[in-house]
Amino acid sequence: MGTALVLLFLLALGAVPGALLPQRSLNASKVDQYLAEHTIIGPWLDRLQLFDVFSSFWFTAIYVLLFISLVGCLTPRMIEHVKSLRAVPVPAPRNLSRLPKYASAEIGGTPQDVATTISERLRGWRRTTRQTDDVIEISAEKGYLREFGNIVFHFSLLGLLVAIAVGKLFGYEGNVIVVANGGPGFCSASPAAFDSFRAGNNVDGTSLYPMCVRVNDFQAHYLPSGQALSFASNIDYQAGADLVDGIWRPYRLEVNHPLRIGGDRVYLQGHGYAPTFTVTFPDGQQRTQTLQWRPDDARTLLSSGVIRVDPPGGMYPDPSERRKHQLAIMGLFAPTAELDGTLLSSSFPAANDPAVAIDIYRGDTGLDTGRPQSLFTLDPRLIEQKRLTKVKRINLRQGEEVKLDDGTVVRFDGATPFVNLQVSHDPGQVWVLVFAMSMMGGLLVSLIVRRRRVWARIVSAEGQPGTVNVELGGLARTDNSGWGGEFEKLTERVLTDVPEQSRAKENGVSGVNVQREAKADRA
Repeated sequence: MGTALVLLFLLALGAVPGALLPQRSLNASKVDQYLAEHTIIGPWLDRLQLFDVFSSFWFTAIYVLLFISLVGCLTPRMIEHVKSLRAVPVPAPRNLSRLPKYASAEIGGTPQDVATTISERLRGWRRTTRQTDDVIEISAEKGYLREFGNIVFHFSLLGLLVAIAVGKLFGYEGNVIVVANGGPGFCSASPAAFDSFRAGNNVDGTSLYPMCVRVNDFQAHYLPSGQALSFASNIDYQAGADLVDGIWRPYRLEVNHPLRIGGDRVYLQGHGYAPTFTVTFPDGQQRTQTLQWRPDDARTLLSSGVIRVDPPGGMYPDPSERRKHQLAIMGLFAPTAELDGTLLSSSFPAANDPAVAIDIYRGDTGLDTGRPQSLFTLDPRLIEQKRLTKVKRINLRQGEEVKLDDGTVVRFDGATPFVNLQVSHDPGQVWVLVFAMSMMGGLLVSLIVRRRRVWARIVSAEGQPGTVNVELGGLARTDNSGWGGEFEKLTERVLTDVPEQSRAKENGVSGVNVQREAKADRA
């Protein structure tokens, strides 16, 4: 057990870097940023796997050693507990008066009748009766559930570790942004459908539970200060046979009220806005695009992003010429506009007065270069190389437009809410709950139940026919707190109003003479 405690402490200590340092499994970009800012200590931390703490070799080694230690600790304890359950209470000590708790009494009746009565009144105790010559001894013990609760607690801890490991091996988690109000929705057929996907070690992405979700609307309520009160979204989903029949089922998705289906859980994680722009080219053709922008201010939802627009087919038959006439719209979006001169900011997270402050670029936006780009910013190398040229900077409110030098018109149509949905699958989640509850139950039992031993010795009184001497001794095997009062109550229940007193009265013995001696605890 000492080894298990040390390993448990090391496990908690090893988790500290995982809470203080960015982790690749959660945010790889933050890890890259940390390495770029800390060029000396960063690579050393990376070699020690401190950016992948919970999948590192040393954390896994502690985890496995703790598992082995618990098994090695609990197996012999379980064997000993089974043996103790089958064993009979130990015989009474030779001198009961030397025990920490002691009481004696003279009772009318025969030793056999008094012993039978005392044994019946020790109901709930494991007891056995021994008789030698004219002395009858009763040994009783209770509190076996204490050790049982202790064992349940530690086996539940073991089961909890196994359930968490199963969840990490066979679970997965994906995040996807879905535009509301008629947006395209998404289907979880493969990891490619998600914006980010984190799979367990034994998940290859080919056995995801198939379902489709579309977001009908998003509702948010705020205090006048801008603090959020509630978020909710009405969605439709398909799963199982509905995918074949084309049936959509409605569900109201709220924070902490996920959609549970097929072992997966769909959570409402976050929200923001997707501005809509319509570009009318000189020949009259239009392109309308709605794309999510990143909320930079969680309080006011002031957001930033970029929209890349490719000219319609046929306008520029030469591919190199077409790449020179692509448009990029980059800037800020404010749900409730607040202007300080020409500087745009947002005063409230609801879309009460949407506006944008944008820079419009013309040139090669990098759409067909094959090089990965950020969804929310332009590649600065394209601007540095003069492949993108700024042609306009302007603030637009909803419905306003701007005309460029070549006759192209850019109109800001407004913004549509988007939601961030998280799809989680954890096959060990139910077992984590079960083992956590059994841990609490076992802990409560081990704290509440206390081991107690009681002995009673019944001997016929010399020279007083029909009278017996009764001695009671008690010993607390664990916590001695409250044992004095408990022993007093036990003595009252066992020795008071013994039915055989009437038989003693017939023999000239009146009443019961009880003498109790409460002794101080001794080592």
